[in-house]
Amino acid sequence: MMEEEELEFVEELEAVLQLTPEVQLAIEQVFPSQDPLDQADFNAVEYINTLFPTEQSLANIDDVVNKIRLKIRRLDDNIRTVVRGQTNVGQDGRQVKEITRDIKQLDHAKRHLTTSITTLNHLHMLAGGVDSLEAMTRRRQYGEVANLLQGVMNVLEHFHKYMGIPQIRQLSERVKAAQTELGQQILADFEEAFPSQGTKRPGGPSNVLRDACLVANILDPRIKQEIIKKFIKQHLSEYLVLFQENQDVAWLDKIDRRYAWVKRQLVDYEEKYGRMFPREWCMTERISVEFCHVTRAELSKIMRARAKEIEVKLLLFAIQRTTNFEGFLAKRFSGCTLTDGTLKKLESPPPSTNPFLEDETTPEMEELALEKGELEQPKKPKAPDNPFHGIVSKCFEPHLYVYIESQDKNLSELIDRFVADFKAQGPPKPNTDEGGAVLPSCADLFVYYKKCMVQCSQLSTGEPMIALTTIFQKYLREYAWKILSGNLPKTSSSSGGLTISSLLKEKEGSEVARFTLEELCLICSILSTAEYCLATTQQLEEKLKEKVDVSLTERINLTGEMDTFSTVISSSIQLLVQDLDAACDPALIAMSKMPWQNVEHVGDQSPYVTSVILHIKQNVPIIRDNLASTRKYFTQFCIKFANSFIPKFITHLFKCKPISMVGAEQLLLDTHSLKMVLLDLPSIGSQVVRKAPASYTKIVVKGMTRAEMILKVVMAPHEPLVVFVDNYIKLLTDCNSETFQKILDMKGLKRSEQSSMLELLRQRLPAPPSGTEGSSTLSLIAPTPEQESSRIRKLEKLIKKRL
Repeated sequence: MMEEEELEFVEELEAVLQLTPEVQLAIEQVFPSQDPLDQADFNAVEYINTLFPTEQSLANIDDVVNKIRLKIRRLDDNIRTVVRGQTNVGQDGRQVKEITRDIKQLDHAKRHLTTSITTLNHLHMLAGGVDSLEAMTRRRQYGEVANLLQGVMNVLEHFHKYMGIPQIRQLSERVKAAQTELGQQILADFEEAFPSQGTKRPGGPSNVLRDACLVANILDPRIKQEIIKKFIKQHLSEYLVLFQENQDVAWLDKIDRRYAWVKRQLVDYEEKYGRMFPREWCMTERISVEFCHVTRAELSKIMRARAKEIEVKLLLFAIQRTTNFEGFLAKRFSGCTLTDGTLKKLESPPPSTNPFLEDETTPEMEELALEKGELEQPKKPKAPDNPFHGIVSKCFEPHLYVYIESQDKNLSELIDRFVADFKAQGPPKPNTDEGGAVLPSCADLFVYYKKCMVQCSQLSTGEPMIALTTIFQKYLREYAWKILSGNLPKTSSSSGGLTISSLLKEKEGSEVARFTLEELCLICSILSTAEYCLATTQQLEEKLKEKVDVSLTERINLTGEMDTFSTVISSSIQLLVQDLDAACDPALIAMSKMPWQNVEHVGDQSPYVTSVILHIKQNVPIIRDNLASTRKYFTQFCIKFANSFIPKFITHLFKCKPISMVGAEQLLLDTHSLKMVLLDLPSIGSQVVRKAPASYTKIVVKGMTRAEMILKVVMAPHEPLVVFVDNYIKLLTDCNSETFQKILDMKGLKRSEQSSMLELLRQRLPAPPSGTEGSSTLSLIAPTPEQESSRIRKLEKLIKKRL
């Protein structure tokens, strides 16, 4: 019974002392042991069996029990010691906390003591420094003052939170009073050294003034600004006297002397005062900048007073010299003294990336300038990052109207010269090897535009550029009217007239077009020139927008001028179309007057077809070769000619009445021949066969197929009426009563017969019966198979033979 109770106790104890594997591993690492009693998987039964493996071993049970009891007592003692130790920890913690509090109090006391000592030292330094500062100020010992003042101001910063203490506040007021006295005293010293009304400057700087500048660096910035202002004003006082408005050297023709004077003054400053002012004051740059401001104001005043005396050459000369001087400043100075935003609106435009102006100056521009008697164009002293650009030259902007008026006059003379040269030299010689020649005058015009634009953008990127753009627009239109449209050959109803008999009797190669070869080449040349002007005008607009101020870009618009050149192109193409169209008119008239009802057999193509083909072969190769550089406009010519010729051909086709079956077959053969020629028109007479554009081919196929369908309807028997009407509706998609009546007239039907057919057409137009589709097609091809099929096959063979 006792053994069972012990076993239950052991099991309960094991259940209570179950530890996680991580905790058990940590215990084993801290307290390694080989004793089975310390193992996590201890088994009491196995342990007892180990102690008493046999019955004989039970004889030693008393010794084993005593050892275990001894071990238990030792464990109890250890546990008791640990528990008592934990009981004393609370008391020890309270003792430590009291010790820590005492240490913390001592630490605060030490810190306060250190702060007090430091503050007292600073107070001693401040009091002594203020006394020394006042004494040195009275003795003008600026060198020592510069070092001492900065130290006193640094020490005074430590006493900002103690200003409530009267003694501290008094010291602070004494420092401020010393600063004020120093500022007034230094200004007085500079006034004495550089008197505003003095007639003689000191020979050089003194050490006192040099040290005074060091002190001014520490004082209120207004002291430094006042020193700089007074010195520069005194330094430039001579300039204002020498270049007064009433002086001869003040005018624009002697503007070089202004810039030469300031350059000498800068050298004089470096020699005499270069070491007096600190380098970071940038005094030479400040002198130059103030000189520029004064010069701009003086030039503005004198130009307003003598505006009538300003001529364009004089204005450009002054601007050139001024921009060169601004470039000199940009090379020497960084522009660090310029007020932020002061010259932002004067900055140069961004560099060009437009192919219209790959180079700002070209030999052509220089040559053109010499021809006009102008001075050389100002060089480009300013880079896009030149901060001095416009600092003086901005004053010329209100007077740039002189320059704009001059360009207006020059361009007017240039256009007049172009007109005179064209009349004297005549149209360009035909040159089909290189395509239509662009008139050289247009290149001269845009070269001059380029020069004007670059030059004006260097002078101003504001309103003058807008005014120049207006001038450009004016003379682009004049060039289009006077040089291009004005020299297009004129058409006349009486010129080049041909009789029908002469047209039908003409031999191949003997026909002369309505326009001569020279006139055709001239039209193509004007077209090519207008195309060049159109593209270049677009580039000009883009470049003008780059050059002008961003706020003005919306006012640059050359769309109207581009439309003008587009109109010239359209007019040129229309003239070429009209010429070829008119040349074909007599042949079409001859076609409509032929007795088609008397044609007895189908033969070769009719003479009128040969005449049309001859005219096409004469004109088209000339036009194509002269428009080789503008292929798209040659395509437009082909399309417009097809759109003009095909409807006219169909109109004359309706006039061929009455017409027999054989006559209709001959016309169908002629129509097919013309269709093949028209499809080949873009490359006719060319050694290089090129596929015609799809847009052109579509027009020819659609138009000439309609003509073929009309003839097929004419060839079909008109009875039965329903089948004939349905065939007409199916073959002609644009069918209507008017066209139907014309076809009936071609068939030679009487009006009485036509009325019933027209009435039937009106009834069937909304929805043709679907049940007659098969018979409709069959009736056109073979209404009577035995008679008609052989005739159709013969016609097809004849067409193939002609091809």
